[in-house]
This record gives sequence, structure tokens and C-alpha cells, in this order.
Amino acid sequence: MTAPSRKRIVVTGIGVVSPVGQGIDSFWRSITAGECGINKISAFDTEGYSCTIAGEVLGFDATEAFPSPKEVRRTDRFAQFGIHAAWQALKDSGLDLDQTNRERVGAFVGSGIGGLATMEDQHNNLINRGPGRISPFFIPMMILNMGSGMFSLYHGLRGPNVATCSACATASHAIGEAWRTLVMGDADVMFAGGTEAAVTPTGIGGFAAMKALSTRNETPQTASSPFDAKRDGFVMGEGAGVVMLEELEHAKARDARIYCEIAGYGNTADAHHMTAPAPEGEGGARAMRMALKSGGLNPENISYINAHGTSTPQGDVCETQAIKNVFGEHANKLAVSSTKGATGHMLGAAGAVEMAVCCKAIETNLVPPTINYHNQDPNCDLDYVPNQAREMQVDAIANNSFGFGGHNACLVAKKFRG
Repeated sequence: MTAPSRKRIVVTGIGVVSPVGQGIDSFWRSITAGECGINKISAFDTEGYSCTIAGEVLGFDATEAFPSPKEVRRTDRFAQFGIHAAWQALKDSGLDLDQTNRERVGAFVGSGIGGLATMEDQHNNLINRGPGRISPFFIPMMILNMGSGMFSLYHGLRGPNVATCSACATASHAIGEAWRTLVMGDADVMFAGGTEAAVTPTGIGGFAAMKALSTRNETPQTASSPFDAKRDGFVMGEGAGVVMLEELEHAKARDARIYCEIAGYGNTADAHHMTAPAPEGEGGARAMRMALKSGGLNPENISYINAHGTSTPQGDVCETQAIKNVFGEHANKLAVSSTKGATGHMLGAAGAVEMAVCCKAIETNLVPPTINYHNQDPNCDLDYVPNQAREMQVDAIANNSFGFGGHNACLVAKKFRG
């Protein structure tokens, strides 16, 4: 299969805020070392909660990415994460905005939930102090487009600007739609990804009420165990990931360092259930096939899949079945890993943080492990790169993200070759 003739899009900058490190270098060292960022929740009193663990971003200070400390105070934690990750990606790319047409630089940074902590705080103000004590910053702090909007405002980026929201597929949709924007010639540079800060009383309480979360509270470091037979639900994570996508000729003109080339994108719906995946991961399988087709890649061209792999009993089986249905015999030759054992499930940020993983895997020929994998599930029978990173040739990858509402996204990327 050959890719259609069109503009080529490359990744030239990466930013990550995560429970296992801030900045791509720190994050990559932790992920490949098999470190875990999950522990007892420190953000609030968890007495009475069935789940008391999460992957929190500790010691975070957003100030360096903002014009002033006052601006930091006027943004919710989710927006702070997203703006900081985008700022990191800009720094990492070496792009000089003063030498760039800012009308052709845009940002698609989404969130699955948005300013949940702000919503909780201001609802408390309403109930305890009355409507006159609601902050005038309540709405702009809460709405989920503010990571994308404020980053563009701070840097004068006047190109396409959107915030995606598709639950746990949010960040992958942002990257895919930013890729399409560049392919169509509507911009030269796009910052794309997602951000989330839902480790809050209602965030944890709500997912716990759905029975979606792990309850292995006494062993937080091993509670998130994708594809393991004893997995019992996901562990919430928080943070942000942003990649800077750039049209190839624009990148070459400034002699940019290139991590990899985005080759294709798939975007489908299950139309099956509010929260459960379609049988055998049928919708996810169609997204993978669509991504491969749009990238001009055959299944056997893929070396590594960063799985959605949330550590839920049903989801991990469905994704395994989907991979086997798409890749056939080649599925048994693939390296498939989920990094959510380390970070927890970062919801709307997950796809971009995991795209950062994929970019580094392509660059370094090193695949991160699925940590906490010790007990084989007969229904999850692929090579999940258990517990130790693996050196291997990584020529092309697929990155899966699936969300409540039946949203499925798959991104494929490959080594940049001329």
C-alpha cells in the first residue's frame, strides 16, 4: 500500500506533564525504567472513597510558562498543565515565533472534562456563601477550551484553534485533526494534544461510582496492571501532553530536529453503548484500519502499538481482539505495550502523552514496558513487553485511544526518511 501524494507532516517538539516526570527527557527516562507515579491521593481527604489512589503531578509550578503569577491564578489546573506542556513543546522545537508567520500557527489542545476543580470550588461558594460570591473567573476557568485558547493568546498564535472533547480519545483526535489541518495547507505549525486534572473529589467519586476504578488501595504501585489477569479497573492519572506538528518543508527550511513523521489517522464511532466498547473492539479495529489506509501502510509495516490498555477487565480484552482482527498473523510479531501502569489513565491527555512515547520509541528504537504484568490472561495473549523496556527496530507505530461515548482514534507514525 502506498500513501497518497500530499503534504508531509513531522513532529518537531514534545511537551509532557505527567505523574512520572515533567519534560520529555525526564518522562522518557522514567517510562523506560519502568517507574510508577501512582500513590495515595494527596489532593484531598479520601475517607469514605472506594478508590484512594491516583497518578498525581506533584511539585508542579506552571509559572515559567505564563506571563505572570496572576495569570496562573486565573486558570484551572487542567489549563495550567496544557499551557505548560505546549510551552515545553515550543521550547523543545527550537521554533522562533518572531521569525514565523503567527497567522499560520495554531493549537488544538483538548480536555475530556475541563475545569472540574474550579466547578467544585465555585459550587461550594454558591451553596455556602450565595450567588454573589461566585468568581467572575468561574466560567473562563472551567470551560475546557482554555488550554488551547490561552496558549494561543500568550504567544500571539492566530492560526486554527480548537479544543477537542471526546473523553479518553480527546488528545488523539486533537493530533489527528491538527494533522489534517496541516495536510490541507491551512497552517504550517500546529500544537496538538490534551490535558486533564480530574483527581478531585467528584472526579474520583464519579468514576468510582461507575465501578471503573481499581480498588487495590493498599498496593498503589501495582494497582494499574494492563492486560494482567488480575486487573480490576483503571487508576486515574493527571497531566498533559502536547506535540508540535510541522509541515515538512517548513521544518526543513529552519533545519529542525525531526522526531518522526505522522503518516495517518483513523476516527470512528462504536454506536454501541455509552461506556462499554463494541464487541471484539470492532470500532477500534475500524479506526486502526482507517489509520493504516490513510498512511499508506500495511499491517506488517507496524513494529509497535501503544495500546489504550487501561487495565479494565473488558476493555483490554476488546483491544486485544481488535489488534488480532486487524493485524492477523502479524499481531503475534508486534510489540504491544500500555504505559498506563506507570502514569495511570490520564483521560483526555492520554493519547498525546502516549504519542510522546511513540515519538521517542521511533527515535531511539526502544519500546517501553507494560509494568505490573505478571499473570497471563488467556484472552489477552499478545506480546505486551512485560516489565522491561526492549531495544528493537521501530520503523512505524500505531497509537490507540478509545473513549466513553464510543469514540475511537488511531494515529500511525513512522521514521522520517528524507
